[in-house]
Amino acid sequence: MKTLYLLRHAKSSWKYEELSDHDRPLNKRGRTDAILMGQELVEREIKLDLIISSSAVRAITTATLVAKELNVPTEKIGAQEELYLISSEDLLVFAQSLPDEYNCVMLIGHNPALTELANRLSTEKSIDNIPTGGVVGISFDCNYWGQISPDNAKLLFFDFPKNYR
Repeated sequence: MKTLYLLRHAKSSWKYEELSDHDRPLNKRGRTDAILMGQELVEREIKLDLIISSSAVRAITTATLVAKELNVPTEKIGAQEELYLISSEDLLVFAQSLPDEYNCVMLIGHNPALTELANRLSTEKSIDNIPTGGVVGISFDCNYWGQISPDNAKLLFFDFPKNYR
């Protein structure tokens, strides 16, 4: 059994016009929402083996805040440049190439790739948009990441910060 969690980075700040898109930080609400979603994942008893984030500052910060809530050690958090502007097709290939030693992995990135991949893998429910801070959990009835597909996928949940306001 493999389980994939797709988490869209929390709300970012547009306050610093001089920063590139890649370097935008989280705003205050984003930081609060990332912690909240980490706490909600704890309530769901999520145990992650690995977190891989886009290299964007807002994604890495989201990863760090969520990981702290879930007690994921820093050595189990990585950043990948390729996740920054990845397509949903390439994101699927990335997920299918995850090391098989890990059973529960969270990918933290951006739309539209995350929403498109969630819909591609889980045909049980159509998701219009994963909002900032939103997370989708999908389990797969298989032993290897290379085998994940819509045919063996089951949507576990779709959650986001506005569910708690």
